[in-house]
Amino acid sequence: METQHQQPTIKSRFRRICVYCGSSPGKNPSYQLAAIQLGKQLVERNIDLVYGGGSIGLMGLISQVVYDGGRHVLGVIPKTLNAKEITGESVGEVRAVSGMHQRKAEMARQADAFIALPGGYGTLEELLEIITWAQLGIHDKPVGLLNVGWVLQLAAGIHGQSCG
Repeated sequence: METQHQQPTIKSRFRRICVYCGSSPGKNPSYQLAAIQLGKQLVERNIDLVYGGGSIGLMGLISQVVYDGGRHVLGVIPKTLNAKEITGESVGEVRAVSGMHQRKAEMARQADAFIALPGGYGTLEELLEIITWAQLGIHDKPVGLLNVGWVLQLAAGIHGQSCG
C-alpha cells in the first residue's frame, strides 16, 4: 500500500496578514517572483491574505497564489478604484468601501501583521501610515518590508531623516 506524504504545516501566530503592493507588475521581474513566493509562504503557514483588492499587477499575483492555495483572500477596494484595479476576475472576497481612508482602516482592522512589497506611491503611503499608526500607539501589530532590491535602502533613508 502506497502512503502519501504531506508536507508538514508550519504554524504561525498570525491568522491574516495584510500585504501592501503595487497594482502593476513592476519593471523588475524579481518583484513578481517575490509576490509569488510570499503568497506560497502564506499558504504554507495557513495565513489568510488581506490586500488592496486589485486583480492586476503584484496584487493580482499574490491574491491568486493565496486563493489557489486554499486560503481566504480579502480584498478591500474603494468604489472609485473598482474600474482601474479590478480589470480581470477577482478572487476571494472583495469588500468595497467608500474611500482610501476607509480602505486602509479596514485592512488594518482585519490584519494581524503587515508586509510591504514593492509598489508605487500608494504602497509607500500605506506603509508609512501603518508605521505612523504604530508609532502613535494606534496598533501594536508587526510591520515588515520584504527587501526586494531597493526597499530596505528606502527604509534606511527614511529612518535616517526621522526626527523622532
